[in-house]
Amino acid sequence: MFQIIQYITFLIRSTNQHGVHSPFIYDLVTKCFYDKSFFKDYVKLSQYRNSLLNNREIVEIKDLGSGSRIFKTSTRSISKIAKASGTPLQRAKLIYRIVNYFKPKHTLELGTSLGIATHAMALGNQENSITSIEGCQNISAIAKQQLIQQNIKNVILEVGEFESQLQTLEGQQYDLIFFDGNHTNKATLNYFNTLVSNTHNDSVFIFDDIHWSKGMLEAWETIKSHPKVTVTIDTFFWGFVFFRKEQVKENFIIRL
Repeated sequence: MFQIIQYITFLIRSTNQHGVHSPFIYDLVTKCFYDKSFFKDYVKLSQYRNSLLNNREIVEIKDLGSGSRIFKTSTRSISKIAKASGTPLQRAKLIYRIVNYFKPKHTLELGTSLGIATHAMALGNQENSITSIEGCQNISAIAKQQLIQQNIKNVILEVGEFESQLQTLEGQQYDLIFFDGNHTNKATLNYFNTLVSNTHNDSVFIFDDIHWSKGMLEAWETIKSHPKVTVTIDTFFWGFVFFRKEQVKENFIIRL
């Protein structure tokens, strides 16, 4: 019910490119978000996801995040994980376009899962060096196998709790960070506060499921008010954060 109310509110408040006056955001929306071009890599994105949807293998899950609202046991089939919590194809295409648009050289992903978004980001820019962290060894192993089969060589997979893994990244600057792991208020803010020092002027943060719960929405509002944050975009399922000093502080709500 919370998410339904949030979505109705989002639809009322949101706009498209015609409500955007910032040239930077206008170009992002029209040339990336709303780009209807067909990229040949879309076929690979679909094949990757379909291979997981057709995989009936049963795996034991170690969930270090906020837990599942769908699964009640720790054993699940890969196909059901891909269907319930894997990145949908349209969002895989979007993250592909985002990477293709910004062309980041150093990307960090918190929450590899089955590697659907990881795969898309790797294809979006071949020069993009991606470090992806997953809390569950078994899930990471599946993602690794999938990426090897797709001949993806610009991804480094790490396994462990995010907090401990992030301690090893001190001093590394990232062009793009995709937060798709522990969807709780406290964890999200901890990750943000830890990694905000790893940014530069043109870095972009993407937060998954900002309307997942009241706690996540509160975390999103706190992030928006951070002094280093200048521009944010709420697309309902993803929240985008920019640190561009040349931008006037502004928060956009954009329909995709």
